Amino acid sequence: MPKTPILDDIKKMKEIDKSDMLSFCIDAPKHYAKASELARTLSIGKIKPKTIITAGMGGSAIGGELLKDWARDRTTIPIEVCREYTLPAYADKNTLAIVVSYSGETEESLSVFLDAIRRKCPTVCISSGGTLQHFAERLNVPHLQVPAGMAPRATLPYLFVPMLALLHKTGLVATVDPEITETIEILRKVSEANQPAKPSESNFAKALASNVCETIPVIYGFGFYRAVAQRFKTQFNENSKVPAKWEFFPELDHNEIVGWEHVDDMAEHFSVILIRGEDEPESIRQRIEATKEIIRKQSVKTFEVHSLGKSTLAKMASVICIGDFASIYLAILRGIDPTPVNTISVLKERLKRSGVRDKIIRDLEKLAK
Repeated sequence: MPKTPILDDIKKMKEIDKSDMLSFCIDAPKHYAKASELARTLSIGKIKPKTIITAGMGGSAIGGELLKDWARDRTTIPIEVCREYTLPAYADKNTLAIVVSYSGETEESLSVFLDAIRRKCPTVCISSGGTLQHFAERLNVPHLQVPAGMAPRATLPYLFVPMLALLHKTGLVATVDPEITETIEILRKVSEANQPAKPSESNFAKALASNVCETIPVIYGFGFYRAVAQRFKTQFNENSKVPAKWEFFPELDHNEIVGWEHVDDMAEHFSVILIRGEDEPESIRQRIEATKEIIRKQSVKTFEVHSLGKSTLAKMASVICIGDFASIYLAILRGIDPTPVNTISVLKERLKRSGVRDKIIRDLEKLAK
């Protein structure tokens, strides 16, 4: 009797995916719906910022990157993502600081929160609890508590959707409800088409994982798919435990493209994933096609992921969901549980000994008295 491929063996997949990371992909529509309802409960008062900075790290930061791309053609004020210990020099009382830390314990986010309070920035916090919520409540800073107990990268809907709601609450964009409604419907289709029970021959995410296996995936996006490509890359890192990289058009055609010029024997070690959409401007479409041709001539495997939906949010979320599925399937193909991130845990434990976090807490205590 022929052996069942591992990605079609539900029992074997569950044995490898011990914490059931796949469930977050399957239930993505439900999580976006819950996140939307939760966002309605956030009260921020009257804020009219001139600039917005979202602060966070890793899975808590990507929502800010997605917000920046989603809002690029909608808001008249700049949005920046801060992945540092302090805010940029211009941050002041006219800057809305959105501090995000899923655990509520991220050292850099707590430091930025402290900096924002000192600079009198209007501040909003998002976390599942922890030290960030503790001090936000003591300092009367608006805080949205999201569901706990998940891997930070699996909480994207809860960390991203509330930011969309914040832009609406500040009057910077019109209602986002129609986009969220469509996004939920599109994600139902994506989830159905890529779920574990769907066989490999008709499951795009499983096929993509199989095709990029034993290569270093390189993901290319453009426009509002810029941060989507970044999310794709980080999911390969954290779920699949493989190196990956990302770039975006048109910038990559001014430097990255030369890197494929003499790839020679290294070609077999790479694969390129191009994010595509029906909304591609002609200038970008021509670039993607020309770039694809150049890369293929070097015998590098190339694949395309096409977005679904009409709204910007639906298109972004559809590709993200496919990437999430593919990264977990790749982990399973490699026999690796996608949930643990042992290297990050080890690094955090080592950094605790530096005393930096303790000083941040002491300074927050002084402000909270």
